[in-house]
This record gives sequence, structure tokens and C-alpha cells, in this order.
Amino acid sequence: MRRFPTRKFVATGALLLVVGLTLATCSGCSPVYVIKAGIAEARILSARRPIPEVILDPATDERTRGLLTIATEAREFAVGSLGLDAGDAYTSYTQLETDTLAMVLSAAYQDRLASKTWWFPIVGHVPYKGYFDFGKAEREREELEAEGFDTLLRPTGAFSTLGWFADPLMSTVLRQDDVGVVGTIVHELSHNTLFVPGQVQFNESFATFVGGVGAAEFFCEREGGGPDTVKCARARARWRDQVRFSDFLDPFVAELTELYESGLSTEEILVRREPIFDGARATFENEVQPTFEASTFSSFASRPLNNATLLGQMRYYHRLADFDALYLRVGGSLRDAIAVLMAAKSAGDDPFSILRNP
Repeated sequence: MRRFPTRKFVATGALLLVVGLTLATCSGCSPVYVIKAGIAEARILSARRPIPEVILDPATDERTRGLLTIATEAREFAVGSLGLDAGDAYTSYTQLETDTLAMVLSAAYQDRLASKTWWFPIVGHVPYKGYFDFGKAEREREELEAEGFDTLLRPTGAFSTLGWFADPLMSTVLRQDDVGVVGTIVHELSHNTLFVPGQVQFNESFATFVGGVGAAEFFCEREGGGPDTVKCARARARWRDQVRFSDFLDPFVAELTELYESGLSTEEILVRREPIFDGARATFENEVQPTFEASTFSSFASRPLNNATLLGQMRYYHRLADFDALYLRVGGSLRDAIAVLMAAKSAGDDPFSILRNP
């Protein structure tokens, strides 16, 4: 059975690493924020238990045992079949005390599709901040809105430390069904394999592609599965839904961009963008949502629509049809598609250029 460092060592090691990186390289970021994040991460790591131990524990309920078994198989698939770099990630499990792991806060300028960014060691500029202190997240959201930013505050059940720590599988991930669990694991492990600093939209859209198609390959090709199974059909349908949603966003974004680049005053832009938002929501609810096979994307219809919420969607669903076209060009092999996309590390300012037809 895999052995893990003692809880004291894990907590201290995680905190010292974060503090060291902060003091050595932090310029323009908040050392206090980074240190608090390190403390929260240390607590998560200190609560880890090896997944085999949890599966064999008589106190583990049947649903959790089954999902952890699937999770273990999904990790093996990601490494063996897709060639993803897993390290020691997802070999352990952490039971959290709440249904939400963290809150993610992002902000955007009201008169253009541009995110406010924060700079952190290792990852560079990123358009969001994660909070384990939910009250602090809400207070900062209010401060950003008072400064004139559009904001989005949303929950998350998983994240990747890009291989710096042996990320555990969190109990929040298991709130999904097995297709969702597999997709999340493959999504997060893809970040360990390919991460382009400062290119969040590419990184997240790449991970959405790998998670969606990876879940389909897992259930459609695994022993005991197959193309005629319900789970294979469900996974494939969810990926098709993600591509449909991505295709819906493109003309919506183009119309907004034309307005934002019109040279009008901010006040006039804010007036004229509302009918565009209303029209996009109506198109989504009346024409797009009814075409979904296995998803709803209900958050798009339920959250207030502004530049921050739109950029939040664009971050994960940009050019998915182009990722899918690349997948088909390489013969429907996700492993081969990932190999092609690895060139994004040296693609300069536009990693999406890798998607262009040869």
C-alpha cells in the first residue's frame, strides 16, 4: 500500500513551499493571500487517505466505494492510454467538511471583454482567485463591483496544483455521477501534462477537451464497457453538448466585441450591451438549450449575464469544435491529439495556432 508523509510533514512542507515561493518571487501579488491559500492546501493534504484504504474501509458507503474504484481506473487510463503526467495525484482521498471546496472570483472590465488579472508565482497572470474563506470572497467581490468591475463568484469542487503536490481526490468531486468524476480527473490531470503560463483560456479549453473526450474514450473502450453502453453514450453526448455550447458563444462574443470596439463612450456601451445580452439569453433558452442531449448549462441562464460571467464561459469553452476537428484529423485518438497539442508550449502568444488546419 502506498505510504504518505506524516500529516505534520505534509502541512509544514506545503506551507513552507508556498511561503518560500511568495517571498522569493512575489511582486504585485498578495503574500497574505498566497500564504492563506498555502495553509488551506496544507489542511487538505494533511487529511488525505490512500484511496485503497478508503475503499476497503467498512465504514465507506457503497456509492463512495464504487466511485473511488472508477476514479482509480480513470487515473490508470489517463496515464496508460492517454500518456498524461499524473505523478502521485489522485492516489489519495480527502473528505471535506463542506459541499464546496472553494469559491472562485473573477472580474472583468465593463466596456471590453478583458479580465482583471492577478499575478502569482509559477503560473503568472491569471484571471481569477480562489478562496477557501467564503466570506472573504464575497467581500472582495463587493469591493470589485464598487470599483466598477463586472464580477463572477462561483463554487468549485476541484483544482490542480500542476504537480507541485500530490493532489487528492476531494469528496466534492464525488457529488457528480461516474461520467462526471472521470471527466474531472482527466481534466485536472491534463493540467499536469500541458500548462502554458499566462494562457488560461487555452489551458482550460484544452483541459475541457481532454476531459470530455477522455471520459468518452474511457467508457466506450474499457473492459466491460463499449460503444453500445449507456455510459459511453452519455459521455459522448456530453462532449457533443459542450461543442454545441462553444459554437453558440462565438457569434455572441463577436457581436459584443463589435460594440466594445465601436469607439462609443462607456456609458453608451453599457446601455447598448443589454439588448445583446437579452438576445443571447433568448437564443440560448429557445434554440440552443433544447438541442442538448445530456447537459443543461443551466448556470448560463440562471446567473446574471455580464462580461465576467461570459469570460468565465469562454475560458472553458473556446474553440472546442476546432479541438474536436483536430481529434478527428488524427484518427480519433486522444493520445495523438494531445501529442500534437504539446507543441503549444512553444507556440508563443497564440497557443491556439496549433489548431489550425495543416
